[in-house]
Amino acid sequence: MLKAVLGFVWVLAAGASMAQTPSIVMASTTSTEQSGLFVHLMPEFKKATGMDVKVVAVGTGQAIDMGRRGDADVLFVHDQVAEEKVVAEGFAIQRFAVMYNDFVLVGPASDPAGIKGRDIALALKKIQAANANFVSRGDKSGTHAAELRYWKTAGIAGMETPAGARAFASYKACGCGMGPALNIAANTPGGGAYVLADRGTWLSFRNRADLAVLVEGDTRLFNQYGVMVVNPAKHPHTKVAQAQKFADWIVSPAGQAVIAGYRINGEQLFFPNAGK
Repeated sequence: MLKAVLGFVWVLAAGASMAQTPSIVMASTTSTEQSGLFVHLMPEFKKATGMDVKVVAVGTGQAIDMGRRGDADVLFVHDQVAEEKVVAEGFAIQRFAVMYNDFVLVGPASDPAGIKGRDIALALKKIQAANANFVSRGDKSGTHAAELRYWKTAGIAGMETPAGARAFASYKACGCGMGPALNIAANTPGGGAYVLADRGTWLSFRNRADLAVLVEGDTRLFNQYGVMVVNPAKHPHTKVAQAQKFADWIVSPAGQAVIAGYRINGEQLFFPNAGK
């Protein structure tokens, strides 16, 4: 009987301890989650602060909308125009630069549209002219927003609309994350499809089939990530103090060092640039 009582007390104590562990909800991108960064990052944050982070990985547009609704405490995303807009609207307190990598245009190694090179706009023109298979995330993510900017730079407007996308017969929007989009591109009949990817997810992607990086190095492919705390003036229930701890840590020398230390096969995936 005593043993059973002690066991019950232990369970209550363990439950109380778990309940007392501070935690926050972070809305972030599929690229940061699917690259494996958070598996590397979050244990170090918990070690430094004792806090847990529940990551909801969606497209950047959806992550920012979570912030607008008060469904997250902190946002970690990569669409600077949209980030600055949500701060201007008062839904986030301030935006801080955290890290960067770059986008790459991936496609069949045989390169049927002949796009290989550095110029992203020229590459997209060639893809459209050849009516080559192209997979778009089509999910209002940071990667999708960048892709639409590049189509516009190439002089091919309207790709953000159903009518514009239909004008390009082999353009398919999957409405999915980066990993699934790469899987679709790798498994497209006829040797694969072209797709814009962030380098971090590409480096961690294992199901490459005949895909290869064909366009890289264009300065327009720069991919910046930022962190923002959701404004409690809009949503008083959010955990602003704890969220600020995460934002402060991720831009601190300690957090920046953890980001710099994340590598796959010796290759660094993200480059810290807080304060720049």
